[in-house]
Amino acid sequence: MSELSGNQPEGTPTWIDLRTPDRDGALAFYRELFGWEYEPYPTGEDRGTVCLLRGRPVAGIVPDPDRAAAVWTMYFATDDCDGTARRAAETGGRLIEPPADLADHARTAVVTDSVGARFGLWQGRTRLGSEIVNEPDSLVRNDLITPDPEPARAFYTELFGFTLDGNNEVPELDFTFLRRPDGHEIGGIIGSSDVPTSAWGTLFAVADTDAVARRAAASGGLSTEPEDTPYARMATVTDPSGAVFSVGTAP
Repeated sequence: MSELSGNQPEGTPTWIDLRTPDRDGALAFYRELFGWEYEPYPTGEDRGTVCLLRGRPVAGIVPDPDRAAAVWTMYFATDDCDGTARRAAETGGRLIEPPADLADHARTAVVTDSVGARFGLWQGRTRLGSEIVNEPDSLVRNDLITPDPEPARAFYTELFGFTLDGNNEVPELDFTFLRRPDGHEIGGIIGSSDVPTSAWGTLFAVADTDAVARRAAASGGLSTEPEDTPYARMATVTDPSGAVFSVGTAP
């Protein structure tokens, strides 16, 4: 199990939320898929729903009625949300949601990087972010997939001081590991001419990829056929409002 009790180091994926035009539909779908329970954000206003695993926060679901399709957003940990948002803009990114307080939980912002991929910033206060990770029904990994990988690699190296490593296990991929200055791997960047736009992908760990793929289809979503990779048995799922994510069972 991976239960967290403190803020993650700078540049670590630490929170995810789903922006969706159909919150009620999303609550039903993800309860069926992952067994999540829910509670409202205790902010004094309707800021969305906190998704719980064993009573601890793992994700958020935020109503966004004007959005055409739902989307998962990953948030990097930061010790200074305002300063990191400013540096992101100076490094070639663009500010979408300026830094703001989420009650006393966190200070957050949403930006796009130099190739247009969306991500958030999370300066944890009373809420660390996702308190369970790397186990079934929780976040395990994020990778950026982009048709223009070199500017993206330069952007994240400058913003968070990441170092870059190649991946010899999958030589056919244009893949680079992203590592924090302490050497810890936080994700990767995949260059692919097959994708029309750049986006950070979200991968949830599951106990049984085939069973989750069947539940997704039975609950109104879509799923690819599960397939084995060097790292996990994986499938790509689309929820009923169009949010795309992956699920995987480690060998």
